[in-house]
Amino acid sequence: MRRTLPIFIVLAVLLVAIAAVNPYFLEPPAFLAFVKRAAPLVILAAGQYFVIVSGEFDLSVGSLVTAEVVIAARLIDGSAEATWPVLGLMLVLGLLAGLVNGVVTTLLRVPSFITTLGMLLILSGAVFLWTGGAPRGALSAQFRELGRGSLGPVPWSVLILVVAGAVAIWVMRSDFGHTLVAAGDNDRAAALSGVRVARVRTVAFMISGLAAAVAAILLGGFAGVSAQVGVGLEFQAITAVVLGGVALGGGRGSVVAAMAGAFTLEALFTLLNLYGISGALEPAVQGVIIIAAVALGAVSLPRRRAAAS
Repeated sequence: MRRTLPIFIVLAVLLVAIAAVNPYFLEPPAFLAFVKRAAPLVILAAGQYFVIVSGEFDLSVGSLVTAEVVIAARLIDGSAEATWPVLGLMLVLGLLAGLVNGVVTTLLRVPSFITTLGMLLILSGAVFLWTGGAPRGALSAQFRELGRGSLGPVPWSVLILVVAGAVAIWVMRSDFGHTLVAAGDNDRAAALSGVRVARVRTVAFMISGLAAAVAAILLGGFAGVSAQVGVGLEFQAITAVVLGGVALGGGRGSVVAAMAGAFTLEALFTLLNLYGISGALEPAVQGVIIIAAVALGAVSLPRRRAAAS
């Protein structure tokens, strides 16, 4: 609890600051709209958490989101009948991309940074080659309902986020979650204790791919079809995770804090926008957060080891 408290304090301060500029923000419709807008990034951050806490990286999620949206639009092409089969296909493709990342990383022993960077380039190149930079087709109204619509006053995006968050918390409290953290903390010790490190890390990549597919479904409904829809999301997800106090080396951190980090990042960007600060500064802000988090981790690691000994 002590490790996760700071991010919730920062989030609360940012929400109060937004409300001071825009008092309407804390009213249910406006606040739900904020959560709806943040939902894809929060889900991506939850998926990225599984990979990072296991000691790896996944840089492919942004390009995977773009590829999923472009493929869905081409296959559905406005047809309501094709909506649900394509939704299922998107989830399968997300799992498959994660499986490839996991197998190449764990069995071929290619560093995950290189593996997922290669996947990013492959997917980006494939999308551009297929579309020529101008995606064709259209998403059906039924598809877009998941990103834009609501069940009563509550957007579908918020409901999907709640379910995804609950599942992520349950998984991390299960035996799998404990072995995943152990693999990230010390993979050799974990292997000697019977943990199948390659398997749990591969599953972590598959969870990340699945999260990217869900985020693509929500973004496709909310933002529409674009060859740029997922650009930069991988860095936003990593920034959110480290902002939530998750160690980039793995083995430490909470999925709840990682999701809170995504909300905090979205709140920070919202506040900057309210003050009229250029959105071009967002990458710079993310860079500062990542460098600060890594530096803080490097300073605190010797202290933790000394305390443990």
